[in-house]
Amino acid sequence: MRTVRDRIRHAISFEIIGLALIIPLATWAFDKPMHDIGVVGLVSAMLATVWNYIYNWLFDHAMQRARGSTLKTTPIRVIHAILFEAGLLGVLLPFFAWYLNIGLWEAFVMDASFALFYLCYAFVFNWSYDRLFPLPEWQNAEAVER
Repeated sequence: MRTVRDRIRHAISFEIIGLALIIPLATWAFDKPMHDIGVVGLVSAMLATVWNYIYNWLFDHAMQRARGSTLKTTPIRVIHAILFEAGLLGVLLPFFAWYLNIGLWEAFVMDASFALFYLCYAFVFNWSYDRLFPLPEWQNAEAVER
């Protein structure tokens, strides 16, 4: 299992890299001021950072209990990313609508776009992170992912 320090490094680096990518993309895609997208991005990142830490801790414990290991196969990584983004989508939708003074449908489209971006980003980031910072328990595990 990952240490508290490692989980904090994971969560913070995930959000910083994600913001550096999403703010310019969303500013362009939704034709909103960079300041507004920046605020939405920062608030979203703060909420997502807390959710990231809690969610990954819970997910790892569930995997440890169910499989005896935290080593993730490709299908588990897909499920992991989808569940994370679904939970975050529900929390962020009202904030997007309120702060940007837009309707719920427009907020949903924007939030869903953020979620789709982060869904793909989370999959790539987490896979890369696990390769850069592997856990000792994985050294003895089969390297074959299904």
